[in-house]
Amino acid sequence: MKRLLITGAAGGVGRVARTRLAHLADVIRLSDIADLGEAGPNEELVQCDLSDEAAVFELVKDCDAILHLGGVSIERTYDEIDAGNLRGVYNLYEAARANGMPRIVFASSNHTIGYYEQDQRLTVDMPTKPDGWYGVSKVFGEAVAHMYHQKFGQETAILRIGSLFDKPVDRRMMATWFSFDDFVSLMERVFAVPRLGCPTIWGASANTCGWWDNSHIGWLGWTPKDDSEVFRAEIEQQPKRPADAPDVIYQGGMFTANPVFRNE
Repeated sequence: MKRLLITGAAGGVGRVARTRLAHLADVIRLSDIADLGEAGPNEELVQCDLSDEAAVFELVKDCDAILHLGGVSIERTYDEIDAGNLRGVYNLYEAARANGMPRIVFASSNHTIGYYEQDQRLTVDMPTKPDGWYGVSKVFGEAVAHMYHQKFGQETAILRIGSLFDKPVDRRMMATWFSFDDFVSLMERVFAVPRLGCPTIWGASANTCGWWDNSHIGWLGWTPKDDSEVFRAEIEQQPKRPADAPDVIYQGGMFTANPVFRNE
């Protein structure tokens, strides 16, 4: 690729993508509403508010592909989520449609299915059960991706990210962990295959205790390599959580216990 756009590049996943995906394109265009620091050798830095339609149209110009990580990444007020995750997704897809429909990876979330219990194994065709307005916004984004694919042929990989960290930090994350190496190898395949369509992909490593079934994407040629079990002894040293704790019962963990946040 000549130019890969990464939105939300100042966030946690964005910082990983910035350093680990630079080899995928001649130029990496990095965008966020927050400060991105100094540009690296093959980087373009663009400060952009995703709710600003004109700015997003300019941002997407001349891009061959988009990794869309931008927007609100945790539970917030409806107004905050509306601007970044609803209006922002609309603006991004309209900008892509107007600029040659570059392939998109849409960063969805496990919080689209947060109210499933942890003893259930899920396939991507099961109904969503969002655990808050953040999860609802990701369900909206998935629906937008499907609609633009059916109506216009826009290709998107809908990536339901579990926990993208260097290692799991608690028992729940033993099931949801998504290693940096597995994330990178997935991005390499998603942007390399000649035809992508609009698949939904669970963003998780090959965790022995995982909850999600990725068998439907064998055609993609991606097989995660890492398994959270290597951290089992370390995690088991933590005190046991109460049996009725949300992070013990639900796949969405503590997000299920959040209130509906309102503007003061």
